[in-house]
Amino acid sequence: MPTTYNNPVYPYRRPPELDSGEVRHCPVVIVGAGPSGLAAAIDLARQGIESVVLDDNNTVSVGSRALCFAKRTLEIVDRLGCVEPMLEKGVTWQHGRVFFQEREVYDFNLLPEDGHRIPAFINLQQYYFEEYLVNRIHEFPAQIDLRWEQKVVEVDAKPERTAITVSTRDGDYRLTCDYLLVADGANSRIRDMLGLESRGQVFQDRFLIADVVMKADFPTERWFWFDPPFHPNQSVLLHKEPDNVWRIDFQLGWDADPEEEKKEENIRPRVQAMLGEEVEFELEWASVYTFRCRKMDRFIHHGVIFMGDAAHQVSPFGARGANGALQGVDNLVWKLARVLKGQAPPALVDTYDTERQHGAAENILNSTRATDFITPKSRVSRLFRDVTLELAEHYPFARSLVNSGRLSLPCRYDGSPLNGADSEGAPRELRPGSPAKDAPVRRDGEAAWLLNQLGDRFVLLLDGRMDETSAAPLAAELDALLARQPDLDPVIIGPAPDALAALPRSRVLEDSEGLVGERYGLTAGGGYLLRPDQHVAARWHAVTAADVDAALARALGAHLAATATTTQGGRHATA
Repeated sequence: MPTTYNNPVYPYRRPPELDSGEVRHCPVVIVGAGPSGLAAAIDLARQGIESVVLDDNNTVSVGSRALCFAKRTLEIVDRLGCVEPMLEKGVTWQHGRVFFQEREVYDFNLLPEDGHRIPAFINLQQYYFEEYLVNRIHEFPAQIDLRWEQKVVEVDAKPERTAITVSTRDGDYRLTCDYLLVADGANSRIRDMLGLESRGQVFQDRFLIADVVMKADFPTERWFWFDPPFHPNQSVLLHKEPDNVWRIDFQLGWDADPEEEKKEENIRPRVQAMLGEEVEFELEWASVYTFRCRKMDRFIHHGVIFMGDAAHQVSPFGARGANGALQGVDNLVWKLARVLKGQAPPALVDTYDTERQHGAAENILNSTRATDFITPKSRVSRLFRDVTLELAEHYPFARSLVNSGRLSLPCRYDGSPLNGADSEGAPRELRPGSPAKDAPVRRDGEAAWLLNQLGDRFVLLLDGRMDETSAAPLAAELDALLARQPDLDPVIIGPAPDALAALPRSRVLEDSEGLVGERYGLTAGGGYLLRPDQHVAARWHAVTAADVDAALARALGAHLAATATTTQGGRHATA
């Protein structure tokens, strides 16, 4: 098969431990240089934590694989400093169409409002994403030790620390670490080594992915067919990728022979029937897959923390795999960094399991429902689906029942033990546990974006459009708080009185189009405490330093330290 992409080959380097004979201790070791492992290393480096990344391969992934990157994922990658090549290379889209047999039954728009820096979705082959992450890692040579062709063959996980044995072409060596982050995929060897399980449902159906190179005039939209005439009684999905590549997913049925279906002579008739005999194309990559919706009961075992597909799997419908995985990294790293620096109790890391179990369950629920709708397994469920599609063409209520894959949305950590105060009447979509929303602002007279002012540290987002009399006592309280809390930065919506603008580490922004106030429901003196992962920790109609201090302590897990039954054992600050 021809290819439009040449996989980079990264060099193996002899590990220094083979020559020194020493067992090196590391704060963090990461197993797996896929999206989760690479992103975690970058995020740790930005927050002052060194890591060693081990991968048994010497290149990025083969084939398009994870393709659809959602707005929240791109915002996370923007915080990590490598979203620009993704936006430049990726195919931007926000519009989709759903077809039943020969008819379009409805369409949808995923981001109908203006005033956002990041689009609703881009399509970008996973190998590009991984390459951009590797390039970004090369900018942290002192913080990230990325080692290719290094295979973990033994793990000894104890409450106080974890020891691993790593195999290379030159021999084996050992490392110890405070935390071992496992991102070695759905068939995780490390999960098996530790005798742990990932449990859930296996779906008895098979799907063919065909990446097709062609010049076509299809719009850059998501098109999904139920029971189309060119592939009757099954479903088909069409997406555009960069490099004139198109992703086509064909439902095959459980009885299909995977090896036969992957042969080009069997793929070509299916694609030709869909596109028309006159359309010329080349097949770049193909794969036949069956999928599971499953997760581990706990993502943390002593100091071993599972991420991405090693922790949880979903069907591909709704683009929840890689997007959910990156939200998990975003959730974990700020907690890990503060525990390693001695700024928070080890119990804070346990809330990664609490919050991301919620996120994984949400993704599995949506993914399972989509799969059940797309692949009905009984006459009654098939009848329900087809009637729903018939009604959707004319009645809006039925469109909410159509499920061709509920597309990935950012997770809200409702009920999290880290959530603090909430203000009555404030916008529900920004309640504690929710990710912050972007909006255009001006900083120092230049156009900017709100989310680019947040992240990596705690932020007090304060509406500073107050009179001097009200601002002066609040500024004095906050000044004292900021002296005690070096991990907290004020971001002030102005124009603000001099007393607020002069606060340490403060940034004053102009709400240039009024969208910050509108989206956040802010009025003078009101504010939000935002976590380092840009999620809301607490919010108030009238900010006080005491309230912010209490919410910050809660977000750092201070209330968990005395009572938590933590899996972190005797771990302590190492940085």
